[in-house]
Amino acid sequence: MVDDAGTIVASSTKPHVPFASPGPAWAEQDPADWWQAAVGATTAALAASGLKAADIQAIGLSGQMHGAVLLDAHGQVLRPSIIWCDQRTAEECRWLDRTVGPSRLLELTSNPALTNFTLTKLLWVRTHEPEIWARVRHVLLPKDYVRFKLSGAHAIDVADASGTLMLDVAKRQWSDEMLAACDIDRAILPEVFESPAVSATLSAEAAATLGLVAGTPIVAGAGDQAAGAVGMGITAPGTVSVTIGTSGVVFAATERPALDRKGRIHTFCHAIPGRWHVMGVTQAAGLSLRWLRDQWGVGHDDAAYEQMTKEAAAVPAGADGVIWAPYLMGERTPHTDPDVRAALLGLAASHTRGHVTRAVLEGVAFSLRDSFGIFDELQVPVTRVRVGGGGARSSLWRGIQAAVYQHAVETVVAEEGAAYGAALLAGVGAGIWPTVDAACDAVVRTKDVTAPDAAAVPVLDRRYAEFQRVYPALRSVYQGASSQS
Repeated sequence: MVDDAGTIVASSTKPHVPFASPGPAWAEQDPADWWQAAVGATTAALAASGLKAADIQAIGLSGQMHGAVLLDAHGQVLRPSIIWCDQRTAEECRWLDRTVGPSRLLELTSNPALTNFTLTKLLWVRTHEPEIWARVRHVLLPKDYVRFKLSGAHAIDVADASGTLMLDVAKRQWSDEMLAACDIDRAILPEVFESPAVSATLSAEAAATLGLVAGTPIVAGAGDQAAGAVGMGITAPGTVSVTIGTSGVVFAATERPALDRKGRIHTFCHAIPGRWHVMGVTQAAGLSLRWLRDQWGVGHDDAAYEQMTKEAAAVPAGADGVIWAPYLMGERTPHTDPDVRAALLGLAASHTRGHVTRAVLEGVAFSLRDSFGIFDELQVPVTRVRVGGGGARSSLWRGIQAAVYQHAVETVVAEEGAAYGAALLAGVGAGIWPTVDAACDAVVRTKDVTAPDAAAVPVLDRRYAEFQRVYPALRSVYQGASSQS
């Protein structure tokens, strides 16, 4: 909860069940878990804030992108949501390339066919679960299911809709030509809003559940990356964010749709009306470190992370030759390859867990550096770099990123990321600030700056060149793996 000055009054998080993987590289979650976590976090934050329900002027929303929540005519969920990191839809991507064509896809949606996008999940359900598809009357993304539970409304923002492969990103509306090419009924899609616009109001039933006031405005909000960028002040060209959560994202605002004809990065609508952004994605960024902790670490809590990074800090830059290719869930930028798998290379008997941990931290940063190279090709300026997520909380990882990107990295005071951005968007919708730019200018502040270590830069630059040779070798091994599983 954020007040009129942008100060965080109270916050709360509630866990939900991790994603299930019922097939190779599949990822599904039960939308009911999101709703229960949202209820628990909201009621806990309200209780901790000391505020009255009537003090809440607007509600903002953010959440994971690309998921497909399928509802029947009665608003009941028909199957678990296929979420952003699911990789089962390689054949559907090939079908889109054959049917629509890669060039036409870029013209219509500004993006290539990727397994992560919502449309490919709809096509998969239509082919493999026709009895479920026949009952679909509404399609929502994860945060928009929470909006539906809050209000009964079917709505989405332009930023999140950009990741469905069904939006005309340049025109900021559903693409009728794309829907016709795929035989998708526009009636099942939610109404599209700009992110700060009021999209619904809180229902009496949800108000009673949350302890809030019925009729409270709900703004459209944004997917986690666009909302997180707002929370970090990434509103205009020049300042770039690098956020390491489960995935890793390099994000830059643009004044126009900056299209990558090679389809290596995403071009989406920003959460700011009349503005767009480009975004490079590493599928398994923080997931790489969590996987290492859970499988080979010293425990399953934050103390285990602290012990692992302490060990990694004792290892020199470059991890004495160990390289991590972070392809646990395939990869998006720059390879758009759902089949490739992760690899740990260069191990010798002298290496320790500290070497492996440092290699993971460096490998994720190398993968994210690929996006900076594409930005340079597209003439997207990079004058400041702000980091967020778990990669910003670790001083070691901040230092590695600064040396790999060869650029000082900043953190901001408010670390709540997407939740903070969603609150700012709600404030704009409520009229507290006139624009998103004004909100960010008023409240986003730099916390600290980490400069590149001059000694580490050339070492990591050489190691990055070696890292770039790893993917072609892996591709020759794993090409077509998803279609054979």
